[in-house]
Amino acid sequence: MGDLPEYSPMLARLGRLPPSAEDRLFGYEMKWDGARTVGYVDGAALRLFSRNGLDVTAAYPELGPLPTAVRGRAVLDGEIVALDHRGVPSFTALQPRIHQRDPSRVAALARSTPVSYLIFDVLHVDDFSTIDLPYAERRELLSTTVAAGERWSVPPHSVGDGAAAFRRSRERLLEGVVAKRLASTYEPGRRSRHWVKVKNFRTQEVIVGGWRPGEGRRADMIGSLLLGVYDDSGRLIYVGNVGTGFTDAMLRDLAARLAPYERPDSPFDEELPRPHERDARWVAPVLVGEVQYTEWTADGRLRHPSWRGLRPDKRPDQVRKEED
Repeated sequence: MGDLPEYSPMLARLGRLPPSAEDRLFGYEMKWDGARTVGYVDGAALRLFSRNGLDVTAAYPELGPLPTAVRGRAVLDGEIVALDHRGVPSFTALQPRIHQRDPSRVAALARSTPVSYLIFDVLHVDDFSTIDLPYAERRELLSTTVAAGERWSVPPHSVGDGAAAFRRSRERLLEGVVAKRLASTYEPGRRSRHWVKVKNFRTQEVIVGGWRPGEGRRADMIGSLLLGVYDDSGRLIYVGNVGTGFTDAMLRDLAARLAPYERPDSPFDEELPRPHERDARWVAPVLVGEVQYTEWTADGRLRHPSWRGLRPDKRPDQVRKEED
């Protein structure tokens, strides 16, 4: 934006809390269940970009006043979240906001389902990049760069005692914590070993490669989605099907979004179990979603997956099996 350099967000690896001997070397933040967003503030102008570089500014007009709370020009990193009926950040609650661009509909949603921008890093201030500063120094700089507002804040972090931070995340019904090495620099676009996400529940990004018709009440709708992830050689591997977690509105929206991508043959680079393949309707592997699940089976399938929503902020080629 303008002459501010562009930054891709640094990513965390899935794992476990650091060992007790290294605990004090890490800062601990809550893991927010939303959409990763890099914010560019230049004067009175604000631009917001998703993890895969899409300009999402128009989707979140309530964040427009953010520049008034920022000292100078800055590039910020954080998570856009929406709260569910319990007052907890929820990716499902955020779903209507992620896709919408119609101005009148966006304005109505901003009133009914307002979002907040939870800012946890600063990558650039005025004419200087800060990515080579240690995380601890960037965090201190962030606290003096952004003042809290009605729809944005700088959530607190703690140094050491990761077990207590993780316990607080569970008590608050949050997704988990992210452990960040205090001495680590910011590595744009990299999934770094210096940031570790520790989850209270398991989620996996997936690619939709097809669907199967429903039965009974869902006879004229999608019954389940056929899901895949890419392996390290670029093959689309089948990881199972999901038929729960949908509302009727979500199923209608999915049917409309998948229709332009119909194709006659399977996009998967392996055969599917015959019952899943028999009545399958295939689509190009374009749409990315997210499921919650209990575990991976021995044959590489998701056990008890439940649909959480589409992830337009992720590219299909970014989707890999998350392993700790």
